[in-house]
Amino acid sequence: MPNLFANLPTALPEELTTVLAQSKHVRIERIVSTGQASPVGFWYDQADEEWVVVLQGTATLRFDDGEVLAMNPGDHVLIPAHRRHRVEHTSPLEPTVWLAVFYTA
Repeated sequence: MPNLFANLPTALPEELTTVLAQSKHVRIERIVSTGQASPVGFWYDQADEEWVVVLQGTATLRFDDGEVLAMNPGDHVLIPAHRRHRVEHTSPLEPTVWLAVFYTA
């Protein structure tokens, strides 16, 4: 993948995740969403720290403590390990492109 915006699909049945680089302690992913959201009642509860940035499109994250974070291009967040969260919304009008870095602290 020579460019993070190359060959972006406009409709997907589920998010498209591409691992760009990884080692024993870090994984970098490009995630493309086209209107997807987490299933009702589903929460991510990851063992790794996650830093994520929206490069294109829009998204809304919800945390189980009630915090809601609307994300636009350039917005980023560090999600500590085991902080339960879900994708509440991604734009159905254009692909939402995320860059996510997972690592062990």
